[in-house]
Amino acid sequence: MKKVSIKDIAQMAGVASSTVSFVLNGKARKMRISETVEKRVIEVARNAGYYPNQLAISLRTGKSKTLGLIVENIGNPFFATLAKTIEEEAEQYGYRVVYCSTENNASKGKELINMLSQRQVDGYLITPAPHMEDDIQQLVQLNRPVVLIDRYLPTVEASHVLVNNTEAVAQGMAHLFSRGYREIGFVTVDLDVIQMEQRLDGYLGALSKEGIRLNKDIILKIPYTHNRDESVDLIAGLLKDNPQLDALFFATNYLAILGLESINRLKMNMPEDIAVISFDDHDIFRIYPPGITSIQQPVEAIAKKAVALLMDFCESPENKMTKTEIELDAKLIVRGST
Repeated sequence: MKKVSIKDIAQMAGVASSTVSFVLNGKARKMRISETVEKRVIEVARNAGYYPNQLAISLRTGKSKTLGLIVENIGNPFFATLAKTIEEEAEQYGYRVVYCSTENNASKGKELINMLSQRQVDGYLITPAPHMEDDIQQLVQLNRPVVLIDRYLPTVEASHVLVNNTEAVAQGMAHLFSRGYREIGFVTVDLDVIQMEQRLDGYLGALSKEGIRLNKDIILKIPYTHNRDESVDLIAGLLKDNPQLDALFFATNYLAILGLESINRLKMNMPEDIAVISFDDHDIFRIYPPGITSIQQPVEAIAKKAVALLMDFCESPENKMTKTEIELDAKLIVRGST
């Protein structure tokens, strides 16, 4: 069977060979080729069984048309949605995505960066684990396109896209205060990452603004490495040791889910016995009686902004990367738990 060529695709699609080349090399947007023509070329190429030689393209253009995505845990709903949107957005630019998880382990993060570098990815989207500063700074110094997502590293001059964590927690606390709650415990993860520090700062700032004296005994930091049962026990212990609590603010949705198990174990009712609010929404929060109030991150917007920012770097290699900081607003979703 004769091998299908770009010229063959051009004849079948009724366009110039250069148009086919631009489309198949992911340059349709840059060359201002209409979406209708782009789709027709792709459909004709697919039906004809034409697949470009990616290695040849890489050698010719110096680009692999691949992005590396490193997140904390791809199994977490937040990061799963983030990855899905990033993959969809990258595809619009003609890029594929290789993604992997660090489990907040800096050594694993270093290995993943090395692996992606060996695969010659064109850019990196990274949710940095603690102590990954040197590895990411090295990418920046080499002028590799890098955008940090969900969190950033204060000592690294890399662009980042994330939610305004401090303001989001302040918004949630204001909601609790408006409902009359004053004894509000805070459950977070004991991990040296900037977004958790910002969320705790939002909690402390809200208490101070409301004139409520800080009680460190009602702030619970759960080690990231704790298993489920250990974490449930710790949250149950917080509730038993502090019967004055009338609300709990969970800094992540997975902690909130563990908290629901603790509350159920103690046969407490929401919001009569204890009100609950979680940073990060979750599908289960819509259906778990009476519905869990949450701070909803704009996950898709974060992903789209991050990809657009990275593409500016990837598609303009002559431009030296400049640090861009983007913070997006979260949304309070009020349900029956408060």
